[in-house]
Amino acid sequence: MSIDAMGELPAEVRHPLATKQGWASFVAQINPEPPRLLPAEDWTRLTLFERELYNEARQDYHSALLLVATPDIKRIIHTGTKLIVNNRGKQLGRRGLIVSGASGTGKSTSITQLGKKFQIELERRSPGVRDRIPVVYIVVPPDATPKMLATEMAVFLGLPTSPRDSPQSVTHTVASVMRRVGTGMVLVDEIHRIDLATRQGKNASDQLKYFFDTISATFVYAGLDLDEHGMFSGMRGRQIAGRFIPVNTMPFTHRTAQDKQDWAKLVAAMEHALRLHRHQPGTLVELEGYLHDRTGGMIGSLDQLIHEAANDAINDGSEKITKSHLDAVILDIAAQAQFIPPRQRRPGQR
Repeated sequence: MSIDAMGELPAEVRHPLATKQGWASFVAQINPEPPRLLPAEDWTRLTLFERELYNEARQDYHSALLLVATPDIKRIIHTGTKLIVNNRGKQLGRRGLIVSGASGTGKSTSITQLGKKFQIELERRSPGVRDRIPVVYIVVPPDATPKMLATEMAVFLGLPTSPRDSPQSVTHTVASVMRRVGTGMVLVDEIHRIDLATRQGKNASDQLKYFFDTISATFVYAGLDLDEHGMFSGMRGRQIAGRFIPVNTMPFTHRTAQDKQDWAKLVAAMEHALRLHRHQPGTLVELEGYLHDRTGGMIGSLDQLIHEAANDAINDGSEKITKSHLDAVILDIAAQAQFIPPRQRRPGQR
């Protein structure tokens, strides 16, 4: 991690996504420009220091999450965009979007891309409006209380809060400011941390419902396996189920010919983005079955597997991803738990 001349962290590190400054940086960010691969003669002439800088630039590029428009991302953006249009001008009868799925299936990526698209299009239609905050993005803290949720929104908006402030005071201030700055979308991530089986969880859910009722915005929730967490059970769960359109994110399956084609397209898109000198295009597509076995179809695990292997290929000078590079990558526990090495499989088992 680089540190600037004043000894401070770069602005994008100082401001996380759940802040006004961090979100603004995210919206302004375009896809990183791929580093140019040097011609072979120029590459071989690099000094040791120049080669280190060149390799570091390529590794940083590989390590950045390169957005691939998966079917789930397309579906969430399409559904959310229709909701925005339907909600426009409504105070009553609005609908929200709730995204549920396993870890690593692109929930946070999808909802933040939806928010980014909404803000860019809004600013394009009406440029030059000052003091506008079109999108608020928060992450639900563990054991969230109503005041904690309101405080998270206050932090995003840049509003000062004090432990002495009453929950009602923070709530009313946040709602008033969001109406004043024209907030049109509220993204609430990690919603599964609200446990509707507990009194505290019920109170936190009521707090979000208050914001839903008093702010003319499209609300988008995302969380892990929400059916299993009881998000739609009981009185409050039924209220959520009646107000939100559900979209589930899932790992890529690998059963039908279409499944395999969709997965191969995803692998090909990631492979095309690589910046390696000796890698032959199509090498990873030929290994698409193995890549699915290793990752269980989880896009987050696939991203880690391919880009870590690419960076290892830069480090060892081979400049191409081999099966050995892929085998050496240690993936997340969930991906490892579902993978059965070929030598341990029963006949007919994948």
